[in-house]
Amino acid sequence: MYKYTARLIVHWGMLGCPQAGRTAVTKGRDMEHWTDFGVGQLPSFSARKRVEFPPPFEALFGELAGTVQRPLQGLTSDGTVQAGLFPLRSTGVSTAPITDAARHFLGALSADQRQRAVFPLDAAERRMWLNIHPFVFRHGVMLEDLPPATRQLGLRLLEASLSARGFAQARDIMRLNRLLAEVTGLPDDFGEWPYFLSFYGEPDAERPWAWQIDGHHLCLNGTVIGDQFLLTPSFMGSEPCQVFDGPLAGTMVFTAEERAGLDLIRSLDDRQAAQAVLRPSIYPDDLPAELQDPLDGRIQAGAFRGDNAVVAYAGVCAADLTGIQRRCLRALVAAYVGWTSEGHSGVKMSEVDQHLDETYFAWMGAVADDGPFYYRVQSPVVLIEFDHHPGVAFDNFVPSRNHIHAVVRTPNGGDYGLDLLRQHHERYDHSTGIHTARP
Repeated sequence: MYKYTARLIVHWGMLGCPQAGRTAVTKGRDMEHWTDFGVGQLPSFSARKRVEFPPPFEALFGELAGTVQRPLQGLTSDGTVQAGLFPLRSTGVSTAPITDAARHFLGALSADQRQRAVFPLDAAERRMWLNIHPFVFRHGVMLEDLPPATRQLGLRLLEASLSARGFAQARDIMRLNRLLAEVTGLPDDFGEWPYFLSFYGEPDAERPWAWQIDGHHLCLNGTVIGDQFLLTPSFMGSEPCQVFDGPLAGTMVFTAEERAGLDLIRSLDDRQAAQAVLRPSIYPDDLPAELQDPLDGRIQAGAFRGDNAVVAYAGVCAADLTGIQRRCLRALVAAYVGWTSEGHSGVKMSEVDQHLDETYFAWMGAVADDGPFYYRVQSPVVLIEFDHHPGVAFDNFVPSRNHIHAVVRTPNGGDYGLDLLRQHHERYDHSTGIHTARP
């Protein structure tokens, strides 16, 4: 067991052992198809039921769980929440399709399933999502346990909340997770349907409520407050990212997000690039330990830690970009905001546009070649991170374009609708169980 645990720890960057030999062997293989890699010798960690972890992981997950005990403030650039960014208002974009889809799904559950699926709006479980494949903090009802018709109602909630492109990418991520079960020979660890749906509060046209899907490489948090809809924190990822043969031939994820980042970085002149590029490589030998997190790699705003993270602005500011470059930056943000259903993504992009001059773009890794990279876009109202990771299911020990993680956050109390919920409860009294405007 220990040799397999050690191998997994190497995959997740938790050992300080020399990797120069492995790096030299694999640096030139970054753009090769995932089938050119070997399958990693993974221990089996179930995605469907809680498992016991060896000490290194047990301590790590305990540390993560401890962060939920700290009050939620929100991600900031300097430790201070910038107020007044997210007014409670009417958007003119209906949330009824989302609410109706949630009601239909919950109505199809048994009494026991419904009890497991629905939590209070302020439940700690709402912040306990994690994108790795083992069952650590999962809760709610697993899609795999449901009859096909009920499962489709769960997918209908995602479809109502996401754009066509966002929904297609989410479903492809789930299908690629089934592919992992096949190629690794670990059917209990991966699969298309070990994804858990949870609800916070009752789906209602007037009262705030939220939903969450949590599973390997797909963790989305939707919040509904009147006709305002927020979809952060959001995490999407995949390993592999492209399939050219077999039943999933033609499946490609994150092409828009990857291409938009490259378009922007390659549009910069030498002076701008000197500001934007923080490090020229993300290979393990070229990075300090703090940029090789065992779960998040370079990502600063991942699960748990990102809720109250302080992420300083870095890179080149949009105020220093040309008109064409600013359009590239806006297109990059839109690739992620566009995960959300069209009307609500338009509302979010109007917020992004108001703060475009305060938006920063930072980059690590390859620019001119096909090597791996990381980038971050950050403003007062949005934070986006994209990162190429080493293999976990596969045996490449350095980052490659075959394994991607991407996260979207709303800084300054926007995640989970935190600031909007505060304003809502200042305006309305729910203490009697009736939605009543305060005098």
